[in-house]
Amino acid sequence: MNCAVEIPAAFEYYDVTVSGQKIRAAVRPGNKSKLTPLLIFNGIGASLELVFPFAAALDPNQEVIAFDVPGVGASPASILPYTFTGLAHTVTRMLDALGYTEVNVAGISWGGFLAQQFAYNHPDRCKKLILAATSSGVTMIPPSMRVLMLMASPERYTNPEHMAEIAPEIYGGSFRNNPELCTSYANKMKAPTSEIGYRYQQMAVWWWSSAFWLHRLKQPTLVMAGNDDPIIPLCNMKFIASRIPNAQFHEIDDGHLFLVTKAVEIAPVVMKFLRQPC
Repeated sequence: MNCAVEIPAAFEYYDVTVSGQKIRAAVRPGNKSKLTPLLIFNGIGASLELVFPFAAALDPNQEVIAFDVPGVGASPASILPYTFTGLAHTVTRMLDALGYTEVNVAGISWGGFLAQQFAYNHPDRCKKLILAATSSGVTMIPPSMRVLMLMASPERYTNPEHMAEIAPEIYGGSFRNNPELCTSYANKMKAPTSEIGYRYQQMAVWWWSSAFWLHRLKQPTLVMAGNDDPIIPLCNMKFIASRIPNAQFHEIDDGHLFLVTKAVEIAPVVMKFLRQPC
């Protein structure tokens, strides 16, 4: 495991209101003349702080944008459920408010669904695409019923003891035989995720699939997968990589949260991809 990364203090927080919906966003300033800003979509129930260790491992010139989806972290839950298509549109409005026209996009787990939808619906705003530990939605090879049951509740984000207890089963990889890592991660990632917000995130997945239009994605794409991921079996990521025309596949010897546990190791792979000409 290689996760000795300091949490950056350079993130600046913003409150953005889009059609009456408050969105908390955070930006780590970089050098836009050298690198296109990177927008990160987080996993289900996770607040934007989850990306901080990974952001710290990236090139300091790399500008990073993160945000809390409605009902997660400091973003209030929306009045009604949302779809990935609707949320992708909300993201474009958020980018407008923050002053960004074009970004590279990275999606982690649930955030990978949103990243795919954003790249598909708004190709003019998405220059490159990074997909980490995600799938094509309901058409995926699912995890075990045990893992699904453990993920049914947002308790892991509100109860650190519960998170530490189930982390080896749901995250695999570095978490399997490292109780100290489980406890440390649980204490750092406690987020004020609302029950309704978590349910809305789950509902967005119902009937959603990118399998029928992945071949239409034109962005250069980096697909990264852990080979011991209980949530997203490896075959799902290989399927995505095989369907996107301009995709490259990178396998990591770890579990679902390799961007956290191996941030220093993964960051150079990501930066090499982001620097490549389109």
